Amino acid sequence: MHKEEKNFHYNMNRRHFLSKASLGLGGLGLASLLSPKSLFGGSSTPGPEDFRHVAPKAKRVIYLFQSGGPSQLELFDYKPTLRQMNGEELPESVRNGQRLTGMTSGQKNFPLAGSIFDFKQYGESRAWVSDIMPYTSKVVDDLCFIKSLHTEAINHDPAITFFQTGSQQPGRPSMGSWLSYGLGSDNDNLPAFSVLLSRGSGRPQGQPLYSRLWGNGFLNSVHQGVQFRSGKDPVLYLKDPKGMSKMDRRSMLDHLSQLNSIHSAEFGDPEINARIAQYELAYRMQTSVPETMDISKEPDHIYRMYGADVAQPGTFAANCLLARRLAERDVRFIQLYHMGWDQHDNLPGAIQKQAKDVDQASAALILDLKQRGMLDDTLVIWGGEFGRTNYSQGTLTETNYGRDHHPRCFTIWMAGGGVKPGMSYGETDDFGYNIAKDPVHVHDFQATMLHLLGIDHEKLTYKYQGRRFRLTDVSGRIIHDILA
Repeated sequence: MHKEEKNFHYNMNRRHFLSKASLGLGGLGLASLLSPKSLFGGSSTPGPEDFRHVAPKAKRVIYLFQSGGPSQLELFDYKPTLRQMNGEELPESVRNGQRLTGMTSGQKNFPLAGSIFDFKQYGESRAWVSDIMPYTSKVVDDLCFIKSLHTEAINHDPAITFFQTGSQQPGRPSMGSWLSYGLGSDNDNLPAFSVLLSRGSGRPQGQPLYSRLWGNGFLNSVHQGVQFRSGKDPVLYLKDPKGMSKMDRRSMLDHLSQLNSIHSAEFGDPEINARIAQYELAYRMQTSVPETMDISKEPDHIYRMYGADVAQPGTFAANCLLARRLAERDVRFIQLYHMGWDQHDNLPGAIQKQAKDVDQASAALILDLKQRGMLDDTLVIWGGEFGRTNYSQGTLTETNYGRDHHPRCFTIWMAGGGVKPGMSYGETDDFGYNIAKDPVHVHDFQATMLHLLGIDHEKLTYKYQGRRFRLTDVSGRIIHDILA
Protein backbone atom coordinates (compact mmCIF):
# COMPACT_ATOMS: atom_id res chain seq x y z
CA MET A 1 0.00 0.00 0.00
CA HIS A 2 1.40 3.43 -0.96
CA LYS A 3 2.10 5.98 1.76
CA GLU A 4 -0.68 8.35 0.62
CA GLU A 5 -3.16 5.44 0.54
CA LYS A 6 -2.20 4.52 4.12
CA ASN A 7 -2.77 8.07 5.27
CA PHE A 8 -6.14 8.21 3.51
CA HIS A 9 -7.09 4.82 4.94
CA TYR A 10 -6.34 5.75 8.54
CA ASN A 11 -7.51 9.35 8.49
CA MET A 12 -10.94 8.47 7.10
CA ASN A 13 -12.28 5.36 8.80
CA ARG A 14 -14.26 3.36 6.21
CA ARG A 15 -17.13 2.56 8.52
CA HIS A 16 -17.36 6.21 9.54
CA PHE A 17 -17.52 7.23 5.89
CA LEU A 18 -20.25 4.72 5.06
CA SER A 19 -22.33 5.74 8.06
CA LYS A 20 -22.17 9.41 7.16
CA ALA A 21 -22.67 9.23 3.41
CA SER A 22 -26.29 9.26 2.25
CA LEU A 23 -25.97 6.30 -0.07
CA GLY A 24 -29.61 5.51 -0.66
CA LEU A 25 -28.71 2.61 -2.92
CA GLY A 26 -29.79 -0.30 -0.80
CA GLY A 27 -26.68 -2.24 -1.76
CA LEU A 28 -27.52 -5.02 0.65
CA GLY A 29 -30.84 -5.56 -1.09
CA LEU A 30 -29.50 -5.23 -4.62
CA ALA A 31 -27.57 -8.46 -4.63
CA SER A 32 -27.45 -9.38 -8.27
CA LEU A 33 -24.82 -8.72 -10.81
CA LEU A 34 -23.42 -8.59 -14.25
CA SER A 35 -21.58 -11.76 -15.19
CA PRO A 36 -19.63 -13.00 -12.18
CA LYS A 37 -16.69 -13.74 -14.46
CA SER A 38 -16.08 -10.05 -14.99
CA LEU A 39 -15.49 -9.54 -11.29
CA PHE A 40 -14.01 -12.69 -9.84
CA GLY A 41 -11.08 -14.58 -11.24
CA GLY A 42 -9.90 -18.09 -10.52
CA SER A 43 -11.87 -21.13 -9.55
CA SER A 44 -13.79 -19.64 -6.62
CA THR A 45 -16.49 -18.40 -9.01
CA PRO A 46 -16.53 -20.71 -12.05
CA GLY A 47 -17.75 -19.37 -15.35
CA PRO A 48 -20.41 -20.87 -17.64
CA GLU A 49 -17.91 -23.12 -19.39
CA ASP A 50 -17.44 -25.08 -16.16
CA PHE A 51 -21.07 -26.15 -15.89
CA ARG A 52 -22.57 -26.32 -19.39
CA HIS A 53 -22.21 -29.85 -20.72
CA VAL A 54 -24.74 -29.70 -23.58
CA ALA A 55 -26.02 -26.97 -25.84
CA PRO A 56 -28.75 -25.16 -23.89
CA LYS A 57 -32.31 -25.21 -25.16
CA ALA A 58 -33.37 -22.39 -22.80
CA LYS A 59 -31.66 -19.08 -22.15
CA ARG A 60 -33.92 -17.99 -19.31
CA VAL A 61 -36.63 -19.18 -16.92
CA ILE A 62 -39.95 -17.64 -15.90
CA TYR A 63 -41.22 -19.53 -12.88
CA LEU A 64 -44.88 -18.87 -12.03
CA PHE A 65 -44.87 -20.31 -8.52
CA GLN A 66 -48.38 -20.85 -7.11
CA SER A 67 -47.80 -20.65 -3.37
CA GLY A 68 -50.09 -22.63 -1.10
CA GLY A 69 -50.54 -25.85 -3.03
CA PRO A 70 -53.07 -25.69 -5.92
CA SER A 71 -55.54 -28.57 -5.96
CA GLN A 72 -54.66 -30.71 -8.96
CA LEU A 73 -58.05 -32.40 -8.60
CA GLU A 74 -59.85 -29.12 -9.39
CA LEU A 75 -57.49 -28.04 -12.17
CA PHE A 76 -55.73 -30.67 -14.29
CA ASP A 77 -55.97 -34.19 -12.85
CA TYR A 78 -59.43 -35.47 -13.84
CA LYS A 79 -60.72 -38.23 -11.54
CA PRO A 80 -64.29 -39.36 -12.32
CA THR A 81 -63.93 -42.16 -9.74
CA LEU A 82 -63.96 -39.58 -6.97
CA ARG A 83 -67.28 -38.25 -8.21
CA GLN A 84 -68.76 -41.70 -8.38
CA MET A 85 -67.59 -42.49 -4.84
CA ASN A 86 -68.23 -39.03 -3.43
CA GLY A 87 -68.71 -39.23 0.35
CA GLU A 88 -67.45 -42.81 0.65
CA GLU A 89 -64.55 -43.57 2.95
CA LEU A 90 -61.02 -43.48 1.51
CA PRO A 91 -59.86 -47.12 1.50
CA GLU A 92 -57.08 -47.77 3.99
CA SER A 93 -55.29 -49.78 1.29
CA VAL A 94 -54.99 -46.57 -0.74
CA ARG A 95 -53.82 -44.34 2.11
CA ASN A 96 -51.58 -47.09 3.43
CA GLY A 97 -50.66 -45.23 6.60
CA GLN A 98 -49.34 -42.14 4.84
CA ARG A 99 -48.19 -39.31 7.04
CA LEU A 100 -50.85 -36.62 7.56
CA THR A 101 -50.65 -33.03 8.72
CA GLY A 102 -51.84 -32.07 12.18
CA MET A 103 -54.94 -30.60 10.58
CA THR A 104 -56.42 -33.95 9.51
CA SER A 105 -54.51 -36.55 11.51
CA GLY A 106 -57.23 -36.39 14.16
CA GLN A 107 -60.10 -36.92 11.72
CA LYS A 108 -62.10 -40.09 12.30
CA ASN A 109 -63.34 -40.26 8.73
CA PHE A 110 -61.77 -39.46 5.36
CA PRO A 111 -64.69 -38.94 2.94
CA LEU A 112 -63.70 -38.94 -0.73
CA ALA A 113 -64.46 -35.58 -2.36
CA GLY A 114 -65.08 -35.49 -6.09
CA SER A 115 -64.55 -32.11 -7.73
CA ILE A 116 -67.77 -30.20 -8.39
CA PHE A 117 -66.20 -28.71 -11.53
CA ASP A 118 -66.49 -30.26 -14.97
CA PHE A 119 -63.50 -31.31 -17.04
CA LYS A 120 -63.13 -31.49 -20.80
CA GLN A 121 -60.41 -32.51 -23.21
CA TYR A 122 -58.80 -29.80 -25.34
CA GLY A 123 -56.45 -29.40 -28.27
CA GLU A 124 -54.80 -32.04 -30.38
CA SER A 125 -53.18 -33.36 -27.22
CA ARG A 126 -56.62 -34.02 -25.68
CA ALA A 127 -55.46 -32.72 -22.32
CA TRP A 128 -57.99 -32.67 -19.49
CA VAL A 129 -58.58 -29.19 -18.04
CA SER A 130 -61.17 -27.93 -15.59
CA ASP A 131 -63.85 -25.45 -16.58
CA ILE A 132 -62.35 -22.92 -14.17
CA MET A 133 -59.26 -22.63 -16.40
CA PRO A 134 -60.80 -21.65 -19.76
CA TYR A 135 -57.79 -19.68 -21.06
CA THR A 136 -55.27 -22.36 -20.13
CA SER A 137 -57.42 -24.87 -22.03
CA LYS A 138 -56.68 -22.91 -25.23
CA VAL A 139 -52.91 -23.30 -24.95
CA VAL A 140 -52.66 -26.95 -23.84
CA ASP A 141 -50.85 -27.91 -27.04
CA ASP A 142 -47.99 -25.67 -25.92
CA LEU A 143 -47.83 -27.20 -22.44
CA CYS A 144 -46.24 -30.28 -20.92
CA PHE A 145 -48.19 -31.44 -17.87
CA ILE A 146 -46.29 -33.43 -15.25
CA LYS A 147 -48.93 -35.20 -13.17
CA SER A 148 -46.67 -37.38 -11.06
CA LEU A 149 -44.57 -34.91 -9.13
CA HIS A 150 -43.95 -35.81 -5.50
CA THR A 151 -42.10 -34.48 -2.47
CA GLU A 152 -41.37 -35.45 1.13
CA ALA A 153 -42.35 -32.09 2.62
CA ILE A 154 -45.90 -31.90 3.97
CA ASN A 155 -46.06 -28.34 5.35
CA HIS A 156 -45.77 -25.08 3.44
CA ASP A 157 -42.50 -23.56 4.57
CA PRO A 158 -40.29 -26.65 4.21
CA ALA A 159 -42.10 -27.61 0.98
CA ILE A 160 -41.57 -24.23 -0.69
CA THR A 161 -38.01 -24.07 0.59
CA PHE A 162 -37.40 -27.56 -0.86
CA PHE A 163 -38.66 -26.52 -4.30
CA GLN A 164 -36.70 -23.30 -4.35
CA THR A 165 -33.42 -24.48 -2.78
CA GLY A 166 -33.34 -28.29 -2.92
CA SER A 167 -33.45 -28.60 0.85
CA GLN A 168 -36.24 -28.38 3.42
CA GLN A 169 -33.86 -26.55 5.75
CA PRO A 170 -33.33 -22.81 5.16
CA GLY A 171 -29.93 -21.45 4.28
CA ARG A 172 -29.27 -22.98 0.86
CA PRO A 173 -29.10 -20.88 -2.33
CA SER A 174 -32.28 -20.58 -4.36
CA MET A 175 -32.68 -21.74 -7.97
CA GLY A 176 -32.18 -18.26 -9.36
CA SER A 177 -29.02 -17.79 -7.29
CA TRP A 178 -27.60 -21.08 -8.57
CA LEU A 179 -28.26 -19.95 -12.15
CA SER A 180 -26.71 -16.53 -11.52
CA TYR A 181 -23.65 -18.31 -10.10
CA GLY A 182 -23.46 -20.88 -12.89
CA LEU A 183 -24.38 -18.82 -15.93
CA GLY A 184 -23.91 -15.18 -15.01
CA SER A 185 -25.99 -12.43 -16.59
CA ASP A 186 -26.73 -11.41 -20.18
CA ASN A 187 -27.71 -7.87 -19.16
CA ASP A 188 -25.32 -5.65 -17.22
CA ASN A 189 -28.09 -3.19 -16.34
CA LEU A 190 -30.58 -5.52 -14.63
CA PRO A 191 -30.26 -8.23 -12.00
CA ALA A 192 -29.70 -11.76 -13.25
CA PHE A 193 -32.34 -12.93 -10.77
CA SER A 194 -35.55 -10.91 -10.38
CA VAL A 195 -38.54 -11.56 -8.11
CA LEU A 196 -42.18 -10.38 -8.32
CA LEU A 197 -44.91 -11.07 -5.73
CA SER A 198 -48.71 -11.00 -5.93
CA ARG A 199 -51.50 -11.97 -3.58
CA GLY A 200 -54.49 -13.98 -4.76
CA SER A 201 -58.15 -13.38 -4.02
CA GLY A 202 -58.84 -17.05 -3.18
CA ARG A 203 -57.34 -16.65 0.27
CA PRO A 204 -55.95 -13.11 0.68
CA GLN A 205 -54.52 -13.86 4.12
CA GLY A 206 -52.77 -17.02 2.95
CA GLN A 207 -49.35 -18.36 3.76
CA PRO A 208 -46.62 -15.68 3.95
CA LEU A 209 -43.44 -15.75 1.91
CA TYR A 210 -39.95 -14.97 3.18
CA SER A 211 -37.13 -13.23 1.34
CA ARG A 212 -34.79 -16.12 2.11
CA LEU A 213 -36.68 -18.04 -0.62
CA TRP A 214 -34.81 -15.90 -3.14
CA GLY A 215 -31.66 -15.64 -1.04
CA ASN A 216 -28.12 -16.49 -2.08
CA GLY A 217 -27.46 -18.78 0.90
CA PHE A 218 -23.73 -19.50 1.09
CA LEU A 219 -23.07 -18.21 -2.44
CA ASN A 220 -21.62 -14.76 -2.91
CA SER A 221 -24.20 -12.05 -2.22
CA VAL A 222 -24.06 -10.88 -5.85
CA HIS A 223 -26.32 -13.84 -6.66
CA GLN A 224 -29.24 -12.90 -4.40
CA GLY A 225 -32.62 -12.23 -6.02
CA VAL A 226 -33.79 -8.64 -6.32
CA GLN A 227 -37.44 -8.03 -5.52
CA PHE A 228 -39.38 -5.70 -7.82
CA ARG A 229 -42.38 -4.07 -6.15
CA SER A 230 -45.42 -2.21 -7.38
CA GLY A 231 -45.58 1.52 -6.74
CA LYS A 232 -43.25 4.46 -7.23
CA ASP A 233 -40.13 2.66 -6.05
CA PRO A 234 -39.94 -0.76 -7.77
CA VAL A 235 -36.59 -1.46 -6.11
CA LEU A 236 -36.11 -0.05 -2.65
CA TYR A 237 -33.44 2.62 -2.04
CA LEU A 238 -32.63 2.96 -5.72
CA LYS A 239 -33.34 6.69 -6.07
CA ASP A 240 -30.82 9.39 -5.25
CA PRO A 241 -31.39 11.36 -2.04
CA LYS A 242 -32.85 14.82 -2.44
CA GLY A 243 -30.23 17.37 -3.38
CA MET A 244 -27.83 14.87 -4.93
CA SER A 245 -27.23 15.24 -8.66
CA LYS A 246 -26.27 12.47 -11.05
CA MET A 247 -22.77 13.89 -11.22
CA ASP A 248 -22.52 13.93 -7.43
CA ARG A 249 -23.64 10.32 -7.28
CA ARG A 250 -21.07 9.28 -9.87
CA SER A 251 -18.31 11.06 -7.99
CA MET A 252 -19.37 9.55 -4.67
CA LEU A 253 -19.42 6.03 -6.15
CA ASP A 254 -15.97 6.51 -7.67
CA HIS A 255 -14.52 7.54 -4.32
CA LEU A 256 -16.39 4.78 -2.52
CA SER A 257 -15.00 2.27 -5.00
CA GLN A 258 -11.48 3.50 -4.28
CA LEU A 259 -12.01 3.01 -0.56
CA ASN A 260 -13.44 -0.45 -1.07
CA SER A 261 -10.60 -1.40 -3.41
CA ILE A 262 -8.06 -0.40 -0.76
CA HIS A 263 -9.94 -2.41 1.81
CA SER A 264 -10.18 -5.40 -0.56
CA ALA A 265 -6.44 -5.35 -1.26
CA GLU A 266 -5.78 -5.30 2.48
CA PHE A 267 -8.17 -8.07 3.57
CA GLY A 268 -8.89 -10.06 0.40
CA ASP A 269 -12.58 -10.44 1.22
CA PRO A 270 -14.55 -11.18 -1.99
CA GLU A 271 -17.68 -9.63 -0.45
CA ILE A 272 -15.99 -6.24 -0.75
CA ASN A 273 -15.76 -6.66 -4.52
CA ALA A 274 -19.36 -7.85 -4.48
CA ARG A 275 -20.40 -4.65 -2.73
CA ILE A 276 -18.62 -2.54 -5.34
CA ALA A 277 -20.48 -4.41 -8.06
CA GLN A 278 -23.80 -3.98 -6.28
CA TYR A 279 -23.36 -0.23 -6.06
CA GLU A 280 -22.45 -0.03 -9.73
CA LEU A 281 -25.40 -2.20 -10.77
CA ALA A 282 -27.71 -0.05 -8.66
CA TYR A 283 -26.40 3.04 -10.43
CA ARG A 284 -27.17 1.54 -13.83
CA MET A 285 -30.56 0.30 -12.63
CA GLN A 286 -31.62 3.87 -11.92
CA THR A 287 -32.17 4.15 -15.66
CA SER A 288 -32.99 0.57 -16.67
CA VAL A 289 -35.59 -0.24 -13.98
CA PRO A 290 -38.04 2.64 -14.63
CA GLU A 291 -37.92 1.90 -18.35
CA THR A 292 -38.53 -1.81 -17.79
CA MET A 293 -41.38 -1.29 -15.35
CA ASP A 294 -43.18 1.24 -17.54
CA ILE A 295 -45.89 -0.69 -19.40
CA SER A 296 -47.72 2.43 -20.60
CA LYS A 297 -46.45 2.02 -24.16
CA GLU A 298 -47.65 -1.56 -24.54
CA PRO A 299 -50.26 -1.78 -27.34
CA ASP A 300 -53.94 -2.24 -26.54
CA HIS A 301 -54.06 -5.79 -27.85
CA ILE A 302 -51.47 -6.80 -25.25
CA TYR A 303 -53.59 -5.32 -22.47
CA ARG A 304 -56.58 -7.24 -23.74
CA MET A 305 -54.53 -10.43 -23.97
CA TYR A 306 -53.45 -10.30 -20.31
CA GLY A 307 -56.84 -9.15 -19.01
CA ALA A 308 -58.25 -6.24 -17.03
CA ASP A 309 -56.04 -6.87 -13.99
CA VAL A 310 -52.92 -6.02 -15.97
CA ALA A 311 -53.61 -2.31 -15.44
CA GLN A 312 -53.37 -2.76 -11.66
CA PRO A 313 -49.74 -2.86 -10.44
CA GLY A 314 -48.88 -5.77 -8.21
CA THR A 315 -51.45 -8.20 -9.64
CA PHE A 316 -50.45 -11.53 -11.13
CA ALA A 317 -51.44 -10.27 -14.59
CA ALA A 318 -49.29 -7.16 -14.27
CA ASN A 319 -46.37 -9.27 -13.03
CA CYS A 320 -46.74 -11.67 -15.98
CA LEU A 321 -46.43 -8.78 -18.39
CA LEU A 322 -43.42 -7.47 -16.46
CA ALA A 323 -41.92 -10.95 -16.59
CA ARG A 324 -42.13 -10.88 -20.37
CA ARG A 325 -40.46 -7.45 -20.42
CA LEU A 326 -37.68 -8.70 -18.13
CA ALA A 327 -37.26 -11.77 -20.35
CA GLU A 328 -36.97 -9.52 -23.40
CA ARG A 329 -34.10 -7.81 -21.62
CA ASP A 330 -32.32 -11.11 -21.03
CA VAL A 331 -32.87 -11.44 -17.30
CA ARG A 332 -31.76 -14.98 -16.51
CA PHE A 333 -34.29 -16.11 -13.88
CA ILE A 334 -37.64 -14.41 -13.28
CA GLN A 335 -39.55 -15.69 -10.27
CA LEU A 336 -43.22 -14.86 -9.75
CA TYR A 337 -44.86 -15.89 -6.49
CA HIS A 338 -48.66 -15.86 -6.35
CA MET A 339 -50.07 -16.47 -2.88
CA GLY A 340 -53.49 -17.77 -1.82
CA TRP A 341 -53.82 -21.41 -2.97
CA ASP A 342 -54.12 -22.89 0.53
CA GLN A 343 -57.81 -23.89 0.54
CA HIS A 344 -58.47 -26.08 3.59
CA ASP A 345 -62.14 -25.10 3.59
CA ASN A 346 -64.59 -23.48 1.18
CA LEU A 347 -62.41 -24.78 -1.63
CA PRO A 348 -64.94 -24.54 -4.51
CA GLY A 349 -65.63 -20.85 -3.99
CA ALA A 350 -62.06 -19.88 -3.17
CA ILE A 351 -60.33 -21.77 -5.96
CA GLN A 352 -62.58 -20.23 -8.59
CA LYS A 353 -61.38 -16.79 -7.52
CA GLN A 354 -57.79 -17.96 -7.39
CA ALA A 355 -57.99 -19.56 -10.84
CA LYS A 356 -59.49 -16.38 -12.26
CA ASP A 357 -56.47 -14.45 -10.92
CA VAL A 358 -53.99 -16.49 -12.90
CA ASP A 359 -55.70 -18.31 -15.78
CA GLN A 360 -55.85 -15.60 -18.43
CA ALA A 361 -52.47 -14.06 -17.65
CA SER A 362 -50.66 -17.43 -17.57
CA ALA A 363 -52.03 -18.33 -20.99
CA ALA A 364 -51.33 -14.82 -22.28
CA LEU A 365 -47.69 -15.10 -21.26
CA ILE A 366 -47.33 -18.27 -23.33
CA LEU A 367 -49.00 -16.66 -26.35
CA ASP A 368 -47.06 -13.43 -25.96
CA LEU A 369 -43.70 -15.20 -25.80
CA LYS A 370 -44.71 -17.39 -28.72
CA GLN A 371 -45.71 -14.51 -30.99
CA ARG A 372 -42.36 -12.84 -30.29
CA GLY A 373 -40.38 -15.98 -31.07
CA MET A 374 -39.21 -16.20 -27.46
CA LEU A 375 -41.00 -19.32 -26.24
CA ASP A 376 -38.44 -21.61 -27.86
CA ASP A 377 -35.65 -20.36 -25.59
CA THR A 378 -37.71 -19.35 -22.54
CA LEU A 379 -38.68 -22.07 -20.08
CA VAL A 380 -41.99 -21.29 -18.35
CA ILE A 381 -42.96 -23.26 -15.23
CA TRP A 382 -46.34 -23.20 -13.43
CA GLY A 383 -47.04 -24.98 -10.15
CA GLY A 384 -46.92 -25.04 -6.36
CA GLU A 385 -45.12 -26.81 -3.53
CA PHE A 386 -47.48 -29.82 -3.25
CA GLY A 387 -51.03 -30.89 -4.12
CA ARG A 388 -54.24 -31.49 -2.18
CA THR A 389 -55.86 -34.58 -0.71
CA ASN A 390 -58.62 -36.53 -2.45
CA TYR A 391 -60.65 -36.57 0.76
CA SER A 392 -62.34 -33.65 2.43
CA GLN A 393 -60.79 -31.88 5.36
CA GLY A 394 -63.71 -31.38 7.72
CA THR A 395 -67.33 -31.58 6.68
CA LEU A 396 -68.22 -32.62 3.14
CA THR A 397 -71.42 -31.33 1.52
CA GLU A 398 -72.68 -31.38 -2.06
CA THR A 399 -71.26 -27.94 -2.80
CA ASN A 400 -68.60 -27.36 -0.17
CA TYR A 401 -65.46 -29.12 1.03
CA GLY A 402 -61.79 -28.49 1.75
CA ARG A 403 -58.58 -30.35 1.01
CA ASP A 404 -55.45 -30.81 3.11
CA HIS A 405 -51.83 -30.85 1.89
CA HIS A 406 -50.86 -33.83 -0.26
CA PRO A 407 -47.19 -34.36 -1.16
CA ARG A 408 -47.52 -37.83 -2.73
CA CYS A 409 -48.69 -36.66 -6.16
CA PHE A 410 -49.52 -33.35 -7.80
CA THR A 411 -49.41 -31.54 -11.12
CA ILE A 412 -47.30 -28.78 -12.61
CA TRP A 413 -46.86 -27.69 -16.20
CA MET A 414 -43.85 -26.54 -18.22
CA ALA A 415 -43.67 -24.86 -21.61
CA GLY A 416 -41.06 -23.75 -24.12
CA GLY A 417 -37.32 -23.91 -23.55
CA GLY A 418 -36.80 -27.38 -25.00
CA VAL A 419 -39.79 -29.14 -23.39
CA LYS A 420 -42.08 -31.31 -25.52
CA PRO A 421 -45.32 -29.42 -26.13
CA GLY A 422 -48.78 -30.97 -26.00
CA MET A 423 -48.09 -33.89 -23.72
CA SER A 424 -48.89 -35.25 -20.25
CA TYR A 425 -46.24 -37.16 -18.35
CA GLY A 426 -46.94 -39.45 -15.42
CA GLU A 427 -50.21 -40.77 -14.06
CA THR A 428 -51.92 -41.03 -10.70
CA ASP A 429 -54.24 -43.83 -9.58
CA ASP A 430 -58.03 -43.68 -9.99
CA PHE A 431 -58.30 -42.05 -6.56
CA GLY A 432 -55.75 -39.36 -7.35
CA TYR A 433 -53.87 -40.36 -4.21
CA ASN A 434 -50.78 -42.30 -5.35
CA ILE A 435 -48.57 -42.26 -8.43
CA ALA A 436 -49.39 -45.05 -10.87
CA LYS A 437 -46.76 -44.33 -13.53
CA ASP A 438 -43.53 -42.35 -14.09
CA PRO A 439 -42.87 -40.65 -10.72
CA VAL A 440 -40.99 -37.34 -10.78
CA HIS A 441 -39.26 -36.17 -7.62
CA VAL A 442 -38.54 -32.50 -6.92
CA HIS A 443 -34.83 -33.13 -7.50
CA ASP A 444 -35.67 -34.76 -10.86
CA PHE A 445 -37.58 -31.64 -11.82
CA GLN A 446 -34.64 -29.44 -10.79
CA ALA A 447 -32.12 -31.61 -12.65
CA THR A 448 -34.26 -31.42 -15.80
CA MET A 449 -34.62 -27.66 -15.55
CA LEU A 450 -30.83 -27.26 -15.28
CA HIS A 451 -30.30 -29.66 -18.19
CA LEU A 452 -32.54 -27.51 -20.38
CA LEU A 453 -30.24 -24.60 -19.57
CA GLY A 454 -27.26 -26.69 -20.61
CA ILE A 455 -26.07 -27.41 -17.05
CA ASP A 456 -24.95 -30.71 -15.59
CA HIS A 457 -26.75 -30.67 -12.24
CA GLU A 458 -24.07 -32.88 -10.68
CA LYS A 459 -21.31 -30.43 -11.64
CA LEU A 460 -23.02 -27.20 -10.59
CA THR A 461 -21.48 -27.28 -7.12
CA TYR A 462 -20.08 -24.95 -4.50
CA LYS A 463 -17.73 -25.95 -1.71
CA TYR A 464 -18.89 -24.71 1.67
CA GLN A 465 -17.78 -25.84 5.13
CA GLY A 466 -15.87 -28.75 3.65
CA ARG A 467 -18.67 -30.14 1.51
CA ARG A 468 -19.63 -29.61 -2.12
CA PHE A 469 -23.28 -28.55 -2.28
CA ARG A 470 -25.59 -28.52 -5.27
CA LEU A 471 -29.24 -27.68 -6.00
CA THR A 472 -30.19 -31.34 -6.38
CA ASP A 473 -28.30 -32.35 -3.20
CA VAL A 474 -27.26 -36.00 -3.73
CA SER A 475 -30.00 -37.15 -6.11
CA GLY A 476 -31.96 -36.10 -9.18
CA ARG A 477 -32.27 -37.54 -12.67
CA ILE A 478 -33.11 -35.91 -15.97
CA ILE A 479 -36.61 -36.71 -17.28
CA HIS A 480 -35.56 -37.31 -20.89
CA ASP A 481 -39.09 -38.27 -22.02
CA ILE A 482 -40.29 -34.67 -21.74
CA LEU A 483 -37.40 -33.16 -23.70
CA ALA A 484 -38.10 -31.99 -27.24
